[in-house]
Amino acid sequence: MTDKNTLPITMVATTDFSDLIEPTPGRRQPMKGFDPEFVDIADYIVRITSWIWDDKNVDLCKRYYSDDGIIHTLAGEISGVDTVIANTWKTLEGWPDRTLDADNVVWSGNENDGYYSSHLITSQMTNTGPSEFGSATGKKARVRTVADCLCLENKVIEEWLMRDNLGLVSQMGLDGNTIAQTQAKADFEAGSELQEMHRQLAEQTIARAPENCALPEAPEGNAEQFAQAYVSRLWCQRQLDSLPEFYDYRASFEGPSGRNLYGAAEIGSYFQSFFSAMPDLKATVDHVADIPYLGGARDIAVRWSLAGTHTGEGMYGAPTNQPIYIMGSSHWRVINGRIRSEWTVFDELAVLRQVHRNRFPK
Repeated sequence: MTDKNTLPITMVATTDFSDLIEPTPGRRQPMKGFDPEFVDIADYIVRITSWIWDDKNVDLCKRYYSDDGIIHTLAGEISGVDTVIANTWKTLEGWPDRTLDADNVVWSGNENDGYYSSHLITSQMTNTGPSEFGSATGKKARVRTVADCLCLENKVIEEWLMRDNLGLVSQMGLDGNTIAQTQAKADFEAGSELQEMHRQLAEQTIARAPENCALPEAPEGNAEQFAQAYVSRLWCQRQLDSLPEFYDYRASFEGPSGRNLYGAAEIGSYFQSFFSAMPDLKATVDHVADIPYLGGARDIAVRWSLAGTHTGEGMYGAPTNQPIYIMGSSHWRVINGRIRSEWTVFDELAVLRQVHRNRFPK
């Protein structure tokens, strides 16, 4: 019989779903204040997500979310557990069969300061009810989400939520620009609160953008330095000739709106489309977590911010001179010191919403 005390912390990416939902009992890491059934932080994240969403036990949010917690999204902040519950039911009304399949959980932290988890999720769903995007379309969709959660003593106390909403509405057969324009008009009519939030976050991003950060000899044990060098050299300094230092020549990249790229040339072209649209673009690393993967590889999760002004042709059409702020997450699988696979998620519909603000000036 396996000694539960020698079991490793749950590696979500390589564990069968049946073992994720019913793990061998017994703590695998210190978890002060957490319910005794949870074996580690990865288990906590996967199971509460499944119970709330897959089993539709939405009221469990009252047990696992703090009363006054905040969920940060690019479309605005969600405050309080009652709002979380209402939004969850609203989403399930539009997509009752929505699944939240755990692709990975990359974590950091400890029981005293809180555990930070980055949950990479794939959802399959059918739009059979009304949603924030309109009436039911009957269309099926598959989208990716990243939910970063700060968890302390059995509660999610803060969350950063990123979902590929532009990919979702496109699969629903809807036009993303039209929806973004409708949302931008609603923002204008509601006042400038969201715009002010984006402005402040953009200013913080520009002020904190890293200078020339050296690439460590190996990311193993140096995930923070690797991420800072990546953002500094590739995003802030546009040193695209250094892409081979960060990406394996066989690197695959999966991004929002169904982007599926391969190799440094395609990935570099994607970067360049951002630089063309926002020539003054800056970026920051907001959080880094990493865990071991098979054979000495590492899984690194980076939450990041981009900020710039839409003054050029490129990613988002004709320039609108609008300031843009983007909150996103990238999961990297690093093998032999370079990224072999990347999954990047941000709400591109919320970006278009900012692009179209020039239609409704203050």
